[in-house]
Amino acid sequence: MNTVKTIRELRSAVARARSQGKRIGFVPTMGNLHAGHVALVTKAAQQADFVVASIFVNPLQFGPSEDLDKYPRTLAADQEKLLQAGCNLLFAPGVDEMYPDGMSAQTLVSVPRVSQGLCGASRPGHFDGVATVVSKLFNMVQPDLAVFGQKDYQQLAVIRAVVRDLNMPIKIIGEPTVRDSHGLALSSRNGYLNPEQLAVAPVLYRTLKAVADAIRGGERDYPQLLARYAEQIRAAGLLPEYLEIRHAHDLRPATELDRDLVILVAAALGKTRLIDNLHLELDA
Repeated sequence: MNTVKTIRELRSAVARARSQGKRIGFVPTMGNLHAGHVALVTKAAQQADFVVASIFVNPLQFGPSEDLDKYPRTLAADQEKLLQAGCNLLFAPGVDEMYPDGMSAQTLVSVPRVSQGLCGASRPGHFDGVATVVSKLFNMVQPDLAVFGQKDYQQLAVIRAVVRDLNMPIKIIGEPTVRDSHGLALSSRNGYLNPEQLAVAPVLYRTLKAVADAIRGGERDYPQLLARYAEQIRAAGLLPEYLEIRHAHDLRPATELDRDLVILVAAALGKTRLIDNLHLELDA
């Protein structure tokens, strides 16, 4: 696996692979990789002949009070994980390479509707930063396919909208969430949790499953259902930010007539913000 830091080197390496008739897969990351990221690269390697991954901690998607400076940078360990997962090329640019004129002069990609509410409500500008950097990376790599985790469900919906609305010829693959043995969704931010918090955090997934079971059982008073389970999250020691039931494709608030649903949750545990979701398809 080669590691490059410039767009020129990236494009040259991808061009060589494409000239050999290889199908290009892409996995963008911010590094500090865990088994969830490895699953994305493994999926890309199954679907493509030449896998590109990127590691870039994108300042454009961090708010002023968020943890940009504290975000772990673990390049050497990440390179080893990528190599073992079947990555062929790592693109690890600096901020100046990605934003040569500074972020204030950067053209932004803004996605309406699916970026609003949920995480978009508490992190204004976050999804503009995500959509912008992913669009830039897509233009640099020009992959045939790209793989993203379903744990960041709203982010995945935003990226699907970017590709659809801007007519990018890229297949977007959503890879199921990877969880630990207790059901906690793997996340780089889990590293901020102490042992006591790690024991509490799986309540989020248990709550999602309980809400799904209630819906399968016929409960359709969603506001009352969500209020009841949000209180259980609070009682477990987390501070819920949202617990919502949305239509799985466009993320509009679900009605009792909808059959393709996603249940989404965000909550603070100490100083760490956790998110999770569960896709639920009901019988017609």
